[in-house]
Amino acid sequence: MPSTSHTIPASIFASNRFQVRSFQSLFGSNALVFMDTNIKNKVAVITGASRGIGRAIATRLASEGMRLVLSARSEEALKEVASTCETDTRIFVADLREKNIPADLIEFAVKQLGGIDLLVNNAGATRRGDFLKLTEEDWDDGFSLKFFCAVRCSRAVWAHLIRSQGGIVNIVGVGGRTASAEFTIGGSVNSALLNLTKALAHRGQQDGVKVNAINPGSIATERLKGRIANYAAERGLSEADAAIEMAEKLGVSRFGEPSEIASAVLFLASPLSSYCQGAIIDIDGGQTRTL
Repeated sequence: MPSTSHTIPASIFASNRFQVRSFQSLFGSNALVFMDTNIKNKVAVITGASRGIGRAIATRLASEGMRLVLSARSEEALKEVASTCETDTRIFVADLREKNIPADLIEFAVKQLGGIDLLVNNAGATRRGDFLKLTEEDWDDGFSLKFFCAVRCSRAVWAHLIRSQGGIVNIVGVGGRTASAEFTIGGSVNSALLNLTKALAHRGQQDGVKVNAINPGSIATERLKGRIANYAAERGLSEADAAIEMAEKLGVSRFGEPSEIASAVLFLASPLSSYCQGAIIDIDGGQTRTL
């Protein structure tokens, strides 16, 4: 068995490209610091906000002055995230798989902060594994949290977004475009969510609601680090070697950072993306090579 003392090299998670260092030497570490994102005091609702990508989105939007309503199942984790945000931040602790709860979340946000300008549908993880061993409960759980939660939140928030001329950003995943035998649930859910993005963007054209999606590739969240640990144990590798091997199999030079997804959400939340409607942005290091 591999030792647990191995450290995954930082280079597998973070780019050290010259152009990034040069850009930051001129403008600082905040890639959009010199742009007016024009979102200060606007209100964002973020699901799945207690960790990983959701947490990064919350802190990034807060740094630009957005007021936030964060939702997840862990009160302790949400409070910790809220404590790091620089603006007025409320939390809504709930299991968004329950059919009526998404509407309650939207009602809570409007009552607390007076309106909604942005919904980020980020909740939901799906089980991986052998298709023949996945249960009905696995499939129900995958669709109920990630897909149907997005449907219900989007439906509940729509009238508020018409009033604010706001938008929705769906955090989906590259598995919706590139199938994998071990990711049948996630791939199916993600494909459905990409189709929903396009359909709502079409509706949004007449209502003035901007709807777009982001497809993250392999991002350095705790979930990915757990997969690396399992991969290492199954193959008798150190976690450092397992991370390198997994990245090579995906055809990428490194794994992404949650902050890179958050910066894309900031772009889509701002007027800088005013002509983006139904856009699906792959942030995956080149992992997706299909049209």
